[in-house]
Amino acid sequence: MKKYMSMMLVLLLLLLSACSNKTAGNEGKSGDSKNPAGTITVWGWDVAAATMKAAVKDFQKKYPDVKVKVEDFNSSDLYDKLTVGLAARGSGLPDVVLMEDERIPGYLHQFPEGFLKLNKLGYDKYKDSFNPAKVAAVQNKDGDFIAAPWDIGPAGVFYRVDYFEKANVDPNSIQTWDDYIEAGKKIKAATGAQLLPIDIPNYDGVFQMMMQQQGLSYFDKDGKITLGSKEAIRAMGVIKKLHDAGLILNNKGWDGIVTATVNGSVATVPYGVWYAGSIMDQAPDLKGKWDVFYLPSFEKGGTRYANVGGSSLLVPSTSKNQSAAYAFVEFFTTDQASQLLGFEKYGLFPSLKETYSAPQFTANNEYFHNSPIFKKFADIVDQVPKINVNEHLAKASALTSNAQAAILLENKSVESGLKDAQKQLENEVKK
Repeated sequence: MKKYMSMMLVLLLLLLSACSNKTAGNEGKSGDSKNPAGTITVWGWDVAAATMKAAVKDFQKKYPDVKVKVEDFNSSDLYDKLTVGLAARGSGLPDVVLMEDERIPGYLHQFPEGFLKLNKLGYDKYKDSFNPAKVAAVQNKDGDFIAAPWDIGPAGVFYRVDYFEKANVDPNSIQTWDDYIEAGKKIKAATGAQLLPIDIPNYDGVFQMMMQQQGLSYFDKDGKITLGSKEAIRAMGVIKKLHDAGLILNNKGWDGIVTATVNGSVATVPYGVWYAGSIMDQAPDLKGKWDVFYLPSFEKGGTRYANVGGSSLLVPSTSKNQSAAYAFVEFFTTDQASQLLGFEKYGLFPSLKETYSAPQFTANNEYFHNSPIFKKFADIVDQVPKINVNEHLAKASALTSNAQAAILLENKSVESGLKDAQKQLENEVKK
């Protein structure tokens, strides 16, 4: 009898344990891949977080059993928390996290198993829904989707229509970087404005755009450093010509770019499409006085396209509700209405190509000289060259900025400055 009672007690304890584990394991995790349920937490920042919050209502129409909590952080705080959580193997991490594309390779290098391979859950069927350059930015070396594409930043040259008219410069005549320089000289003589802003010791974004036009980043497709390449020398050579002609405003950071835009001290700003929102917001009095043309090429008929910025969504592999997390990521990045919501309210240019036929993209914009500027950007998305961005991007950018400062401010030769940067980066990569 005692033996029988003991056996019954053991069975009861095992049953209670199983029930307890089932309850704990399914907290915020019930449902399946077709009918997810539970609660997920999403991390983002600023207007990106606001867009995701606004999209939750439509998401829950399709997935009523999933509750979504969007947490809005300062971007630097988000990355700090994410790094600490990944290092602690999942402690305190969200189910979905927003990340700038340029940071993805660094996180994959440091935490190779830190995020789900979304193609294993079916995301690869959307490969043709985005431009090739964006797809390349969210895949690992094996071609797995580590992130789902969200916004992008096809680049162009924003320009002051009234300055160009005063200098009798036709923007359509600017086909090459040499054309751009000659136009800048005329505009400066007529208006006193410099041609473009560059924070010389701290910002190499114009150099990056020029490199992407040539199909390169700081690295080629095989991962070899390109700072000493003929393409890099050609790009930095153009920047030096701009500086030697007195056409560069050596501004200070982001605030310096915005200030130069507002006060009219520059005639153009080469940047990503998302800067249109900043111009409209910061300089409402200049309505009708701005427009855009494509980046100049290095030779007539050459590539005039590049990308500046962009972000994507990832699912940490420690998520306790992967089905619901994937459902949110899939919906948010492939639902046309959600993509247009971010564009209309906050100027976030979507990656999803099917959105580009919407009236918001094809219509003329009164602020930008009644020009269909967003259609101009949408038309070039597929033509942006793919480039190789890896975990050493931040080091490479800092060293290139240093080289730029030495070349422009200390009269170092282009070849020598870039050769030194190449050697320094080679040493950094070896560490």
